[in-house]
Amino acid sequence: MSREVLLLVDALAREKNVDKDVVFGALEAALASATKKRYTEDVDIRVHIDRESGEHESFRRWLVVPDEAGLQEPDKQILLFEAKEDNDAIELGEFVEEPVESVEFGRIGAQAAKQVILQRIRDAEREQILSDFLERGEKIMTGTVKRLDKGNLIVESGRVEALLRRDQLIPKENLRIGDRVRAYIVKVDRTARGPQIELSRTAPEFLIELFGMEVPEIEQGLLEIKSAARDPGVRAKIAVVAYDKRIDPIGTCVGIRGTRVQAVRNELGGENVDIVLWSEDPAQFVIGALAPAAVQSIVVDEEKHSMDVVVDENELAVAIGRSGQNVRLASELTGWQINIMTPDESAEKQSEERGTLRTLFMQRLDVDEEVADILIEEGFSSLEEIAYVPLNEMLEIEAFDEDTVHELRNRARDALLTQAIATEEKVEGVALDLKSLDGMTPELLAKLAEHEIQTRDDLAELAVDELTEMTGVDEEAAKALIMKAREHWFQ
Repeated sequence: MSREVLLLVDALAREKNVDKDVVFGALEAALASATKKRYTEDVDIRVHIDRESGEHESFRRWLVVPDEAGLQEPDKQILLFEAKEDNDAIELGEFVEEPVESVEFGRIGAQAAKQVILQRIRDAEREQILSDFLERGEKIMTGTVKRLDKGNLIVESGRVEALLRRDQLIPKENLRIGDRVRAYIVKVDRTARGPQIELSRTAPEFLIELFGMEVPEIEQGLLEIKSAARDPGVRAKIAVVAYDKRIDPIGTCVGIRGTRVQAVRNELGGENVDIVLWSEDPAQFVIGALAPAAVQSIVVDEEKHSMDVVVDENELAVAIGRSGQNVRLASELTGWQINIMTPDESAEKQSEERGTLRTLFMQRLDVDEEVADILIEEGFSSLEEIAYVPLNEMLEIEAFDEDTVHELRNRARDALLTQAIATEEKVEGVALDLKSLDGMTPELLAKLAEHEIQTRDDLAELAVDELTEMTGVDEEAAKALIMKAREHWFQ
């Protein structure tokens, strides 16, 4: 029978043009599966076939796990201290094996074994085809719609199949079997049973790659698309920068008589593309991204990563765009939260902020309204700035003499110290796992402690809107914190 095994392996390896080891591995899996059926419990079986003689032997095995972890699968695991009783050199992650009676090849049937072998060979062939395709380094796949699967499209390119989900198609796009289609490769999942490549025609990266194909200067490194934002099939924005001063980045992307941008538009179902200049200065970048709206002024808030953009009343509709499209795309393109407002709204907001700051300075520094207003006029916006800004900068304030400056700095430091002690007292009972959570700050901890959120699990059980209401953080930050707190649930 062992000679029959060797002949079968040899024939299949040649027929399918795969390595003999792939066939041997498949046969070992088939024999192991047959051996498992002898047991009522869920055991782990390893079968080894001698590559020279064709003889095989079988082993039941147990994975060595840490003592403190306990046995999650008692039929397949053994604790380290037990394993070391028989073999002191054994390590975690190794196996304890015990020989068991082997199943004869004839008893499981050549046909059943052959099916497992053929499946393994098909998997190996599929892996090879995928590897060959990915080695080409292409980011866009061009293929033919082969079939429909629950509303999604299966696209074939050569011998490779890819999945193009319905929600990754441009709205109102109607592709049929046999149609040629181009899409961006967003994901490769080698463990997937169906198509292992996932495609998208709505991803901003697809737009960037299409311009890369149409604009040679991008491939030459003279020009770069720094970011892109899309409302698929309707409108998009890209930010470009030139690394050669002789090149006009916008004109180069548009092309002679608009040929280059038109070729991209045609591929995207007529999607309008705004091309804006990228700038290292965030405010300048945002002004460009909001075009064609004209911006009057910008107030940048680094801490919140947001900008208040003031536009004239008659520019408001253009800046916001239909259904907020223009400002939304500009925000996605730049990575900044953009708040559009009129001059009146801006003045009202600044007045409110000034009033809040005035009250803070008057209460915490024990000063009158006049001193508080001087500090605000000089650009101070927090107690930390008053306490720790370089002394010479405060001495330059004409309205204050040297004694006043020193007194203000001392009062600011005392106020901050009092605040820190109060915060420390509030978070005294908070668990270490919450204190050490990524993104946690003393201020945030104090606010959570006020609402009796004292452990990581307490935070993990909150809804996003509950956390924003408690702490005042924005929705995205709240979502990120809660997901971070829940991580240990899934590990």
